[in-house]
Amino acid sequence: MVVAQNKSLDISTFSQRILTWFDQNGRKDLPWQQSKTAYSVWISEIMLQQTQVTTVIPYYQRFMQRFPDVAALAFAEQDEVLHHWTGLGYYARARNLHKTAKFIISEHAGVFPQTFEQVMALPGIGRSTAAAILSLAHDQHHSILDGNVKRVLGRYAAVTGWPGEKKVEQSLWDLADKLTPALRTANYNQAMMDMGATLCTRSSPKCNVCPVAADCQGFAQGTPTAFPGKKAKKTIPVRSTIMLIPQWQEKVLLHKRPPSGIWGGLWGFYQIEQLDELSRQASSLGLSEYSAKFLLPFRHTFSHFHLDIQPLLLTMHQPPDGGQVQDSQQVWYNLIQPPALGLAAPTQQILQLLTSI
Repeated sequence: MVVAQNKSLDISTFSQRILTWFDQNGRKDLPWQQSKTAYSVWISEIMLQQTQVTTVIPYYQRFMQRFPDVAALAFAEQDEVLHHWTGLGYYARARNLHKTAKFIISEHAGVFPQTFEQVMALPGIGRSTAAAILSLAHDQHHSILDGNVKRVLGRYAAVTGWPGEKKVEQSLWDLADKLTPALRTANYNQAMMDMGATLCTRSSPKCNVCPVAADCQGFAQGTPTAFPGKKAKKTIPVRSTIMLIPQWQEKVLLHKRPPSGIWGGLWGFYQIEQLDELSRQASSLGLSEYSAKFLLPFRHTFSHFHLDIQPLLLTMHQPPDGGQVQDSQQVWYNLIQPPALGLAAPTQQILQLLTSI
């Protein structure tokens, strides 16, 4: 890597250099950039949290086709909202979207609020997301600080600490506030996100074509990827579970999980920790005669632990109560004609396996 000469930050021209780059190279054809509204920007910003653009695009398009405005989202059933979110992960985002839409209907007459304080008060919306919504949709003057922007600013100013620490985060906010221009804020904020996503990437930054490389302190030191500082690595614990898959012909038994916690409000399989719990659990579900077979185990990784999953297929020898739903929290899921339910990712993976064997 070519090391730049160490120059002081040229803050006065930073935004103009970013905007010039955006005019020539910025992304302008993403689905949520067309006919922008606060609602469409909000949906995209929530989907883009911890998820890449290429993954989000088809989900966003399907979601907006079904829920084109606040009212459509607010009056939908949560199961349907979660169904359209299935596969994106971090399902609290979807539950908060639904909750917020209802709040906007009841407290703002169905109109997405336009003041920073009101947007900040909505469920699941923090400072940066509120700023992104209002700046991108209405060109209001608010600085943003998502993961991409933290990386760009952290390298530009050679910030050594981990942005998750309050003091470090505040220093990045201070820098963002200084650099964000009062004019063309929407384009600037979009440019900063584009910079982090396409140029100032985590492992292979393209410093040779960066518009602010001339005074970037991370580039000058020859180690841009060292900035901003990283969180100290911790050993991720491993947990294990056995997922029970009662099956009668083309149907399998699912239950709805509690509204909060892991996979909150989603449909999934009953779980046991040890095989000696099988008889008791099967009895409680009214399952008497069945053949048990282990399916291929797999690992599902959360942000804070690994979950080793052992699927256990219970092929029933007699119909389960005529194949009827036992209560509102259970359903015999039809593999051939699947209903529109919000499914946890491992549930979806197992269901796909079942339809292939």
